[in-house]
Amino acid sequence: MVVGNIQYPAEVADAVSRKLATIQELERKATEIEITAREKDKRIIEAEGIAKATEIISQRLTGAYLQYEAIKAQHEMIQSNNHTTIYIPVGPMGVPLVGSLNVGQGAAPAKESVK
Repeated sequence: MVVGNIQYPAEVADAVSRKLATIQELERKATEIEITAREKDKRIIEAEGIAKATEIISQRLTGAYLQYEAIKAQHEMIQSNNHTTIYIPVGPMGVPLVGSLNVGQGAAPAKESVK
């Protein structure tokens, strides 16, 4: 017996097409859910890393380290072409206040009060 090209009724062909479309839609949604879940996991891992880094830094943050960072920032500013920022050492650790000077307009630097 040889079976040739079988023509199904239009209702059967439409039902099969709808079922295939529904299956593809479900697979697409499952993929979207998986992507969203992995993005959530990634954000959680990143947040945990940031929290851990912050914890480590806060435990090791000392006055001497802050002073070192302030001196390093001053050194980097000296090396740059931007000379409109002025560092003024103040306070017991010599941590600077920052003010901007508009050289072209001859304005005075911004003043900050220290308590």
